[in-house]
Amino acid sequence: MPVPTSALPRPVRALIEAFERLPGIGPKSAARLALYLLRAPEEVTQALRDALAHLHRDVTYCQRCFHFTEADQPLCAICRDPQRDQTTICVVEDPLDVVALERTGLYTGVYHVLHGVLSPIEGVGPEDLRIRELEQRVQEGGVQEVILATNPSLEGDATAAYLVQRLKPLGVRVTRLAQGLPTGGDLEYADQTTLMRALLGRQELG
Repeated sequence: MPVPTSALPRPVRALIEAFERLPGIGPKSAARLALYLLRAPEEVTQALRDALAHLHRDVTYCQRCFHFTEADQPLCAICRDPQRDQTTICVVEDPLDVVALERTGLYTGVYHVLHGVLSPIEGVGPEDLRIRELEQRVQEGGVQEVILATNPSLEGDATAAYLVQRLKPLGVRVTRLAQGLPTGGDLEYADQTTLMRALLGRQELG
C-alpha cells in the first residue's frame, strides 16, 4: 500500500520521491529516511549535502582498471599499490565486486571492471563494456593470468565465454571462479568463505 504523502510539505514529498528512485528503497523506507533527516540535527544533513555535492565532482574512473578513484588520482589505490601483483587481473562486472573480493583478504592481484555484462536483450554488446581496454592491457605484456569473476548468471557466463574467445589467442592463462558461488547470485552479496573457496578453486578455461 503506497505511503500517503499528500499531507506532507512539498520539499518532504520531493525528498521521499528522490529516495524512492534509489535501488532497494521502497515507499515506506523512503518516507522513514526523509522524516529521519527532517528531525536530524543540522550537522547530519549538512554532512549528507557535502558528501553528495562532492560525489560526482571528486570521483572518477581509474584510467587503467575503471574502478573508482579520486578525481586528482588517475589510478585507483589498488593500481597504485606497488605490493599488488600486476601479472594477475581479476575481471569483475561492477566496482562493488572489487569491494567484495577485497574483503576476503586473499586476492593480491589487480582488477578490471567491465561495468556490466553482455545482454543482447537489453542491447548491451562488447562495445558497451570495457573489453577493448582489457585486451589492450593484456597485449601490453606482463599479464600471466586473467581471472573471470563475472557473476554466475546467464549473462555473466555468456560474458565469460566471450572473454575466453578474445583473450586465449593472446597467450594468457584464463581462469574462472569456482562454482561455489550460487547460480544467479551476485558477487557483492556472497560471504567471505564462499568467495575464498571460489578464488582458490578457480579453473582454467579454453
